[in-house]
Amino acid sequence: MDPWTPSSWTSKPIKQDVIYNDDKGVQASLAKLQNLPPLVTTQEITNLKKSLKNVALGKAFVLQGGDCAELFDYCNQDVIEAKVKLLLQMSLVLIWGANKPVVRIARIAGQFAKPRSSPMEVVDGVEMPSFRGDNINGFDATPESRNPDPSRLVSAYFHSAATLNYLRASLSSGLADLHSPLDWGLGHVITPSIKENYERIVSRVKDALRFMQTVGIDTDRGVETVEIFTSHEGLLLEYEQTLTRLLKNPSSESTHNAQAPVAATATTPLQSYYATSAHFLWIGDRTRQLDGAHIEFFRGIANPIGIKIGPSMTPDELVRILDVVNPTREIGKVTLISRYGASKIAQYLPAHIAAVQASGHLPVWQCDPMHGNTQSTPSGIKTRHFTDILSELRQALEIHRAAGSFLGGMHLELTGEAVTECVGGAAGLTEEGLGERYTTFCDPRLNEKQALELAFLVAGFYRDMDEEGMNSI
Repeated sequence: MDPWTPSSWTSKPIKQDVIYNDDKGVQASLAKLQNLPPLVTTQEITNLKKSLKNVALGKAFVLQGGDCAELFDYCNQDVIEAKVKLLLQMSLVLIWGANKPVVRIARIAGQFAKPRSSPMEVVDGVEMPSFRGDNINGFDATPESRNPDPSRLVSAYFHSAATLNYLRASLSSGLADLHSPLDWGLGHVITPSIKENYERIVSRVKDALRFMQTVGIDTDRGVETVEIFTSHEGLLLEYEQTLTRLLKNPSSESTHNAQAPVAATATTPLQSYYATSAHFLWIGDRTRQLDGAHIEFFRGIANPIGIKIGPSMTPDELVRILDVVNPTREIGKVTLISRYGASKIAQYLPAHIAAVQASGHLPVWQCDPMHGNTQSTPSGIKTRHFTDILSELRQALEIHRAAGSFLGGMHLELTGEAVTECVGGAAGLTEEGLGERYTTFCDPRLNEKQALELAFLVAGFYRDMDEEGMNSI
């Protein structure tokens, strides 16, 4: 295999690339980005890798969620807090249900670009570029707005930095303090059963914390805050390349561990290339070609990475991709994000699991029950049905269990806002009600009530499986 560099991807064929009409503007933006500081640190990335290794081994669960496509306008206090609080609420419920630590990864501070099925579209009889995300072009349906603008790459960096700054400040200031989870609030959640279940779990958490305080072990900062890692699809490789830096590797022990650091060896070099735009990047289903630019770029970065897999992925192709991006078979380095659809998962997932098991790779398996279940109403509105989302998650759990594998987590498109974009759930949203607050600029998202209800139902699946296991002993 040819030597890897941050720019070696440019020698490979690429999908979903952006064609700019301003070469000087592109070079100026990339030069600016090259001199800006990293958005995340190598220690944070290493902490996430250690956590994902536990997920791959079945010792933890990963919850990943956020907007389909972030807008620059989402970089404000209310939107950031609503998203973070929802992830915290859901993770608390999942900890209770799965009886495992939960790793929290937000689709935030960088999830601006989206792949599109066609680079062009016709709006009111006028052909123009499709909206590709705020870091590429504008949503307004005019040829001027839709023209790719390279200055948006720099804007994306600064909106990501501002979002990360407030996220870190909020968490360090006690937003995630488990001593007062009710202070997270339930926002728009008004369904009595959801509120009652959540408050019951909160009461149990408070009892446990009071016990810890009574016996004198409530002294670790870890009960006052949590880590929330950032992620986005690594779609714009020019942008990712400028923020990929050769940096010193942290010691193999986390900063939370008091053991002495371990010296670098042949398998743990002193320096590695880190993509510092986010803690976790993933490759989409449209850009995972084995000989393509995205696989080439991803094979060289030290970050944990995700790969979307769907019905078009053959088992043999999946193993070959794993061999390329993770030749040392590092446990938990790769997260396989399956997105088949509720009607297809039973047809494809078992063969994918069997192929990976036979290969010797041990990835994180994560279910994305959103993308394979998108459909349109008779009037042309894109939506997803809550029952399909839930069905794919339940089937994933059952299929993994039957195969002796671990479903390590779920990957959701959600928002902390009271949107009306997905049909169903306890509130009974119908297709007729989608127009009330349909605000997504791309794919439909679960609202706060639906997302929290989903967490309760998945937690219930785990509880039921544990009881079945006990009954079979």
